[in-house]
Amino acid sequence: MKTIYVLVLSAFVFISQAQEIKVKESSGSFSAGKAPCLEVKIYNNTMEEIKSEWKDKLNDFKNEKVKSSGNEVFGDNVLIKDWGNNPVDIYTTFDEQSDKSIVMKVAVDLGNGNYLKDNDKDKSRYIEKMMKEFAIEMSIKPLEKQIKEQSKLVADIEDKQKSLEKKNEKLKKDIEDYKEKIKKAEEEIKNNESEIEKKKQELANQNKALEELKKKKESIK
Repeated sequence: MKTIYVLVLSAFVFISQAQEIKVKESSGSFSAGKAPCLEVKIYNNTMEEIKSEWKDKLNDFKNEKVKSSGNEVFGDNVLIKDWGNNPVDIYTTFDEQSDKSIVMKVAVDLGNGNYLKDNDKDKSRYIEKMMKEFAIEMSIKPLEKQIKEQSKLVADIEDKQKSLEKKNEKLKKDIEDYKEKIKKAEEEIKNNESEIEKKKQELANQNKALEELKKKKESIK
């Protein structure tokens, strides 16, 4: 029952609070220093899960190494084929907010401390798209798990309800059967009572006849 309550409450909170995924320009502090970056907010998930999944995503690109330290994931010499053969360094930080959402900031060092900015439209759109798709996936993934669990609970309750309804129908039918049996029994009792009275009279008559026969026998000497 507690699990049902938590899942229902979570669903209510999700519905009542808009969780639109937006990527915006920002600035952040990274292990390499302050830098311009892109920022997005991720909902419904944990920092560790998000960090792990982002690290895996960076590992999908050819790179020298991808490592995490504290609240930062660093991709060293990441080769993004759409950008040509020049690798970049990708710095990503994750900060948990008071509402339990995670703010993810991504700074891309194109080389020699030259960070990706909005004036490089194509590359900015590429990172923005990658971040938005990732943020949506990470925000939806836990809800899909909750939906699956909630669906199981709903199905279980539906099964129990159907079982109770079926039992109720059987009990109602039993009651109707019992009523019919009671009605028949009452009619039979009424008929039997009439027959009993007849048998009583018949018995009295036969006893009288028996007594007369005995007297007749005794009168013979």
